[in-house]
Amino acid sequence: MSSAVRFHDQHVDAAGPSFRDDVIAGLSLERKRLSPKYFYDERGSRLFEAICRQPEYYLTRTEEGILAAAAEEIAALVGPESLLVELGSGASRKVRLLLEAMRPSRYLGVDISRDFLLQSTRRLAADYPWLEVHAAWADFSERLRVPAGVEGRRAVAFFPGSSIGNFAPAEAEAFLARLRQALPPGSGVLIGVDLVKDRRVLEAAYNDAAGVTAAFNLNLLERMRRELGASVEPGNFRHRAFFDAAASRIEMHLVSQCPQTLVVDEHRFAFARGETLHTENSCKYSREGFQALAGRAGYRSSVVWSDAEGLFSVHYLSSD
Repeated sequence: MSSAVRFHDQHVDAAGPSFRDDVIAGLSLERKRLSPKYFYDERGSRLFEAICRQPEYYLTRTEEGILAAAAEEIAALVGPESLLVELGSGASRKVRLLLEAMRPSRYLGVDISRDFLLQSTRRLAADYPWLEVHAAWADFSERLRVPAGVEGRRAVAFFPGSSIGNFAPAEAEAFLARLRQALPPGSGVLIGVDLVKDRRVLEAAYNDAAGVTAAFNLNLLERMRRELGASVEPGNFRHRAFFDAAASRIEMHLVSQCPQTLVVDEHRFAFARGETLHTENSCKYSREGFQALAGRAGYRSSVVWSDAEGLFSVHYLSSD
């Protein structure tokens, strides 16, 4: 079988907002905010891969350990000749553990970062010449379409890393409901969900000593300069991440260190000293709380795996 990647451009929606539109809209709010999906240009995607290697960031290594232990059980649940759809096509070992255990007939990587998507799927195609590899450049947080001809006896969507936490609970429920509609009937979802735990462990994971998460957060401002020609000085902002226990989420912000004005085209956005740009939420769940959310979206959490310390969970959601 050819190791070429079949590329599907689903990114451009003429009716949808652009990065520029969303930056202007988000900075116009009384409490300024932007979607975390805009972290993931090529540099941002590479910085996130580096975050996953930091000692404080327990999520990646814990999820990998769970998947390694459960890979054969997952393969038996999904069955042979399946379609594996990875939401957020990464370069980590996680999907490789599944590919080797499941031996799916087709793989579809979906990501908002075109260059990173192509690099990661080309590596997979080279390393697994028996696998038919597809890449969809798309914003799956808004809409997901399985391209025509990309099929399997059974489909499973793989959404690792607790990225579901970037959605508020109501948004996560709506996302899962859309995903259920986008996938063929009887499909499953394998999803990583971070669990509520000690505040110190949570906050350390998003404030690594090496400053990689800070660079990742600040890269959003660099991206505004590179792509939009924005007048902004990233050095005038600092990274802040903290756990909001009432909302059960980590919040990430960029904090203005002085009075300043950020300019995009003819739009001027004043920041007071200490004012923040809210860039990400990462919601944390109890096992039962996430099962209830999945149920409201039309899924049944049929199997749940966790680590011995109860740091992280992986759910297999079924809709049949």
